[in-house]
Amino acid sequence: MAYKFHDDDHGEVVSEITKPGLEPYLGLHYPSTDIPQASRFLFMKNKVRMIVDCCAKQVKVLQDEKLPLDLTLCGSTLRAPHSCHLQYMKNMESIASLVMAVVVNEGDDEVASPDSVQPQKRKRLWGLVVCHNTSPRFVPFPLRYACEFLAQVFAIHVNKEIELEDQMVEKNILRTQTLLCDMLLRDAPLGIVSQSPNIMDLVKCDGAALLYKSKIWRLGITPSDFQLHDIASWLAEYHMDSTGLSTDSLYDAGFPGALLLVM
Repeated sequence: MAYKFHDDDHGEVVSEITKPGLEPYLGLHYPSTDIPQASRFLFMKNKVRMIVDCCAKQVKVLQDEKLPLDLTLCGSTLRAPHSCHLQYMKNMESIASLVMAVVVNEGDDEVASPDSVQPQKRKRLWGLVVCHNTSPRFVPFPLRYACEFLAQVFAIHVNKEIELEDQMVEKNILRTQTLLCDMLLRDAPLGIVSQSPNIMDLVKCDGAALLYKSKIWRLGITPSDFQLHDIASWLAEYHMDSTGLSTDSLYDAGFPGALLLVM
């Protein structure tokens, strides 16, 4: 299955192929707690994770006290699966698995990389390609290496699609911004709430309101007329000398009636 993470970190099965008789998972959504953040970090580092037999007896690793550093097997295919992942596999009636990470660029931000002189783009885990087996199965290294290469090629294609989508979104935003600014410059401010596109096409929101010449025009979910006039009076008193107030929290900005807006 191909498993994609959404913005809130929950996962969705977007593609799959199964043998006859197996339960399909296509289209199902999984909460973010199904794959812990620590496991996602390991996927980012190791790219491929194999579990030969989730029912195999785990062997405790003892560390020589003379070793200066704590022993870790986070990069080893010999490490035992986490208990919550074992439960996850049990729920799916899966004994063995091979998981390939699909890692893409996270925006245009660059971070210093200890493995390279040149700064690298910030990465994020887009999703996983997960192979399950109902019986124990060992995947030899040459095949795992080939799977890792395929996952990297797939990630490149996904990254290109994401970049293209972002460019289209940005182009649409600039187009909408130009149209709305043109309405304001032509002294036709009502157009930003009465025409299409409107202000809600530019900003992700549940509602918008325009207070113009003591009248209110509303779109979507907004405070009451009294509350909107109250906000406008507060802005006029405390922010008249600035170009405006930009905030994602009226409470943090000091508006005294902020708590009443969420009731």
